[in-house]
Amino acid sequence: MNQVYITSVGKFLPGSPVSNDEIEDYIGKIGGKPSKTKRIILEKNQIKYRYYAMDKEQKSLYSNAEMAALAIRDALERNTNVTEREIGFLAAGTTRPDLLLPGFASMVHGETGLPAMEIASHSGLCVSGTQALKNAYVHIKSGEHDAAVSCGSEFYSREFKHTKFEAQGIYTNSRVPFDTDFLRFMISDGAGAAVLQNAPNRTGLSLRIDWMDNRSFANQYEVCMYSGMNKEDGLSSWHDYPSIHEAADRGALNLRQDVRLVNEIVKVGVFRFLELMEEGRFDPKDIDWMLCHYSSHFFKDELFRMFELGGVNIPEEKWFTNLYTKGNTGAASIYIMLEELLNEGHLAEGQRLMCIVPESGRFQTSFFMLTVVGPSPEA
Repeated sequence: MNQVYITSVGKFLPGSPVSNDEIEDYIGKIGGKPSKTKRIILEKNQIKYRYYAMDKEQKSLYSNAEMAALAIRDALERNTNVTEREIGFLAAGTTRPDLLLPGFASMVHGETGLPAMEIASHSGLCVSGTQALKNAYVHIKSGEHDAAVSCGSEFYSREFKHTKFEAQGIYTNSRVPFDTDFLRFMISDGAGAAVLQNAPNRTGLSLRIDWMDNRSFANQYEVCMYSGMNKEDGLSSWHDYPSIHEAADRGALNLRQDVRLVNEIVKVGVFRFLELMEEGRFDPKDIDWMLCHYSSHFFKDELFRMFELGGVNIPEEKWFTNLYTKGNTGAASIYIMLEELLNEGHLAEGQRLMCIVPESGRFQTSFFMLTVVGPSPEA
């Protein structure tokens, strides 16, 4: 089996940073009224800035696939170790692709203009980005390809235009429910990408992937974050409504999160962390950086509390996030964190990074360990 290295990381964040005061200038005020949810959610998530791929007229400035392609281009331009023709595989993950068909990776590949290659689409929520990363990792580790690209990209803002909710009959005489409205102030647009190879960089740092662990707990939980049904209607899918119009009118296509279940994600993540530690996959003392994708500062406090209960103490100065300045970009978040650490000079040879991506869709976790590797002229 080959060693696998991340030899470059790129990102794309659309437009200029959007402050908290400007959010409803972009996504709009439902029924012309400011959200009563906004203040309390922003206090809890502590996000100061986010990015939107649409303007204040709610016109899309990019497609989701275009943002992914721009992140891939950024990663390739930072890489002097590989040519475009050497890339043999592309894996792409997202929550909501631009089209129902074809797969997201097809659209991303087309936007990049890269040569013909093998591709794979990963759909879901936050873990779809790391599923794409693991797919690329496995292809290189097995020797199927020498170089690959993976990416995660999200265009959430257009999900939450005020006009979409105003057109839904279910909300004609009432406000949008909390399980949908609070998400309008939680998410951001953007994309991240990584180039993976079977040898480290000849110049500059690389990130060796020591291991990856993706685990689903859907056998233990019902759906928590979802789109495509309305739990109150008792139908299993938006396809089961008499028409697409009725499904939309009932809010079945909205992105929702069951707030009764969402706190379970912290338990699931900490439980899997402790399991991996008990299996001997890592020693917490060896971790130099903890990169954990959490959607709100609220979950960080809960994580620290549960780690303490589990007898694990990882000093706060080892934890890194750019949630507060880059926003919650879902499947792209872990790439955007890695991009900042790697490209802005925060890493040193020999350091070890524990990356954690939990997902509340029907509860998944993704863990992977990276080691910072110095240049290898003979690679």
